Amino acid sequence: MFESHHLFDMTPRSPESDDLGKLRDDDYETKSGTETMEAPSSDDQYPNQRPKKKCYHRHTQRQIQEMEAFFKECPHPDDKQRKELSRELGLEPLQVKFWFQNKRTQMKAQHERHENQILKSENEKLRAENNRYKEALGNATCPNCGGPAALGEMSFDEQHLRIENARLREEIDRISGIAAKYVGKPLSSLSHLSPHLSSRSLDLGGFRNLGTQSSGYVGEMYGSGDLLRSVSGPSEADKPMIVELAVAAMEELMRMAQAGEPLWSTPSENSSDHQSLNEDEYLRTFPRGIGPKPLGLKSEASRESAVVIMNHINLVEILMDVNQWSSVFCGIVSRAMTLEVLSTGVAGNYNGALQVMSAEFQVPSPLVPTRENYFVRYCKQHPDGTWAVVDVSMENLRTTPISKCQRRLSGCLIQELPNGYSKVIWVEHVEVDDRSVHNLYKPLVNSGLAFGAKRWVATLDRQCERLASSMASNIPAGDLCVITSPEGRKSMLKLAERMVTSFCTGIGASSAHAWTTLSATDSDDVRVMTRKSMDDPGRPPGIVLSAATSFWIPVPPNRVFDFLRDENSRNEWDILSNGGLVQEMAHIANGRDPGNCVSLLRVNSANSNQSNMLVLQESCTDSTGSYVIYAPVDIVAMNMVLSGGDPDNVALLPSGFAILPDGLGLSGGGILEVGSGGSLLTVAFPTAKLSLGSVATVNSLIKCTVERIKSAVMCENA
Repeated sequence: MFESHHLFDMTPRSPESDDLGKLRDDDYETKSGTETMEAPSSDDQYPNQRPKKKCYHRHTQRQIQEMEAFFKECPHPDDKQRKELSRELGLEPLQVKFWFQNKRTQMKAQHERHENQILKSENEKLRAENNRYKEALGNATCPNCGGPAALGEMSFDEQHLRIENARLREEIDRISGIAAKYVGKPLSSLSHLSPHLSSRSLDLGGFRNLGTQSSGYVGEMYGSGDLLRSVSGPSEADKPMIVELAVAAMEELMRMAQAGEPLWSTPSENSSDHQSLNEDEYLRTFPRGIGPKPLGLKSEASRESAVVIMNHINLVEILMDVNQWSSVFCGIVSRAMTLEVLSTGVAGNYNGALQVMSAEFQVPSPLVPTRENYFVRYCKQHPDGTWAVVDVSMENLRTTPISKCQRRLSGCLIQELPNGYSKVIWVEHVEVDDRSVHNLYKPLVNSGLAFGAKRWVATLDRQCERLASSMASNIPAGDLCVITSPEGRKSMLKLAERMVTSFCTGIGASSAHAWTTLSATDSDDVRVMTRKSMDDPGRPPGIVLSAATSFWIPVPPNRVFDFLRDENSRNEWDILSNGGLVQEMAHIANGRDPGNCVSLLRVNSANSNQSNMLVLQESCTDSTGSYVIYAPVDIVAMNMVLSGGDPDNVALLPSGFAILPDGLGLSGGGILEVGSGGSLLTVAFPTAKLSLGSVATVNSLIKCTVERIKSAVMCENA
């Protein structure tokens, strides 16, 4: 009888012995990932003999740690990798193979247990909801006689609709009664509603603080900063006042949006398209405003109109859905939250919808503080078919100190036009303390172009064109780079949208994160921040380090934008391309301007030892600013996206540029004169591998990129 003194018998086998070999493999698969079973000797092939005791080889702590680390990077090693690991760890290749098999089995079991918990929780929720419906059916009344209704008298859906209709009728009667009774009366007549209200008409200073109030969040949330979470919803005693405030604000918006001179005046002939508010006339026309301007705040007011390629119903839905609103205006709205929905509207639409919100507005640079507001948003359809959405501040309902910014009244009118177009008239009227704005950005902020109506309308117009492009189906196939597949276009645009949103929400001075300055110079300060990424599809888990800097360059914004988005000039500033040739592989146009597009670029490395790299890039521009945002992407993942696959789990760490006019090349009305003025350029880079050298590396990388851009753009402009 032959006994093997080695771990594995390498002698030729008969078919029967091959079956036994498979059994031995199965035995390995069932063992723990931290111990390995010794292969049975050839004695085991004779069932009449007493089998020898099986031996186990427990792996050392170092071996386990090394394989755990390798598993995180590559859970499916190939033969070459297994042999390399076995040589380094002093194990047999088959031991390594079975350890990884066992580890994958354990991970799969953990994942299944987690899914079971989720399903169990969902099952409990459905059971509770079913019980609520049963209770509602038990308390149902007959619509004809008012007596108790038998379950057989009406269907479940009919009973549910009747309950919802009754609730809506009560809500309409309540709001209509308050509006009809109090609109046009002085605030002193409302003293019976709340003893804490002052006698000043719609004065936010008369609102009492709710330091002892607490409220759960109703609605949806976009962003998760502690500052926005700290805001509580209104109390029941304040809700009638909120309705009164919203109704009065709607009336004021309609008059401000449609009025001409002397309420709105033009400062000069060269800026006839820009309208500025006459403050004295405003105070005479609207004595029931939200009160005198708080000390230290200055007034900013602007009005802008445009025709956009979107129907009025979809526009209203975007404005009233906090997630869609934040996504469309991601360059302006860094975070937003619906705190409470006081009314969902009537007749299946947003007519009469009323919701309390909190939001943070930004300029894409760490040098401009964000503006945080707590306000009520009211939507109404007027008899002529025009829709209006208005915001008005409720800052003194907050438990935090008085805000540095109040939305005195802001909103828009939406008029239906033929062929799916709409006319939008936008009004922005805020009071703000902007003394902490960096000197570099003061001219831009003072011009009204940073936060004014023109920026909101320009962004909306560009995003409407983008959405129309994503829905296009008859794309000509003349250009080889153009993606004509509807599924591929949709998936690639969705991936690019997530990349742009991630970049924009991480480039400003949001209170959700803090920037740290690495240098103390007055120009080209590099700022860094860290963010934790947990359970975020498409972003590496762990700590993400971001670095950004803003600087001025004496070149018009349109030339800077054209230089940065052009793949032919990319190797002049992109350090990661290593001087390789950049080629556009795919292209999706996003609007009238050729600069509005999504591109898939291939960087052909100049070094033959390095593999080529794919880069997803979106460039977008309008009259108020431009972006060039990009991220390296995996080739296999992009092939899946171009085939129409789900892009949500494609890993992205976006970098890019935000390009704004410096404010010095603007006319008195905030109109950008082509070819004049300079640019304010913000550069931002992330890295997912945080280490002691990460900060120094990203600091060096961003400074080198800035110097390359300055040198190349200046030469190009000359």
